[in-house]
Amino acid sequence: MGQKDQNFFHIDSAEKGVTRKLAEGVTAQIHAGAQAMVSVVRLEPYAATVSHSHEQEQWGMLQSGSATRIQDGEEILVGPGDFWVTPGHIPHNMVAGPEGAVVIDVFAPPRNEYARRDPQA
Repeated sequence: MGQKDQNFFHIDSAEKGVTRKLAEGVTAQIHAGAQAMVSVVRLEPYAATVSHSHEQEQWGMLQSGSATRIQDGEEILVGPGDFWVTPGHIPHNMVAGPEGAVVIDVFAPPRNEYARRDPQA
């Protein structure tokens, strides 16, 4: 249709963006802009991300399911609608609950290495 269409996305569509496998049972659909990046992360039941840190600020929101957010050594149970901020350079990871989880992350500025196609995905 035009310029407008390339700026609209859907949470359940892998049509646009980059898909990455973050860990066993964890995938992300990534959409990068000039100043920020959105990542829709899907965790299978009890799947976990690897503890890591990065320079970018990261905001996350649990869209569905349940999980434990581990941030700077503190474990916080989160449910749908809960959201949080992770400052740059703070170690963090997530463990999904029994029904799995869908998390929407926003990074500012974008993580350039995250926006590249993942050969494992």
